[in-house]
Amino acid sequence: MDGSSVNYFAPLLSLALLWTVAVVTPGPNFFNTAQVAASCSRRHGVVAAMGIATGTVLWGLAGGLGIKSLFNAAPTLYLAFKIAGGCYLIYLGLKQFKRKPPRSAGNSGEVAGRTLWSAYVQGLAGNMTNPKSALFVATIFAAVMPASPSPTLLGLAVLTMSTLSLSWYCCVALLFASRRVAGVYERSRTWLDRFAGSCYLLFGAHLVASR
Repeated sequence: MDGSSVNYFAPLLSLALLWTVAVVTPGPNFFNTAQVAASCSRRHGVVAAMGIATGTVLWGLAGGLGIKSLFNAAPTLYLAFKIAGGCYLIYLGLKQFKRKPPRSAGNSGEVAGRTLWSAYVQGLAGNMTNPKSALFVATIFAAVMPASPSPTLLGLAVLTMSTLSLSWYCCVALLFASRRVAGVYERSRTWLDRFAGSCYLLFGAHLVASR
């Protein structure tokens, strides 16, 4: 293993761990995919997951390239953004412990014969129009990536994020086509929220404490 591989491993591992927590935490993308899969079909749910993954690629590229230019021009802003990002993660962690069960993802009024393209657009639009997506991607890049990531590292980071997103939301689509699985999730979501909240708190505290 050469030096560049070693240098890539640490930030990519940290990014993968943090992004995994972000992805598996139930949010708009989760319920969007679950709703499409439950009301249409597994295929529609998987296509919606592909739309979400496409949005992740776009957010990742925009966040990575933008942060690279911004922090090169203002290095002190990089530290300030890390602290702000840590506070944001702490806020999200605390919020997870106060989450209330949402309404059912199912939608009996879904139009029959829905196209796969419309499912893809719904997944992409749901991701791209969520302001938290942009803020969270920017936070993660500031937290775990160097201020000036190489094109290779940036590409690997975006690939890691999009692969994790696609894998998770495809699983959601495949599983939530089954009503029985949806019921199991509803019964265990409190513990999932608490686990995710604890992870956010730990990552946030680490960011605030580190310099």
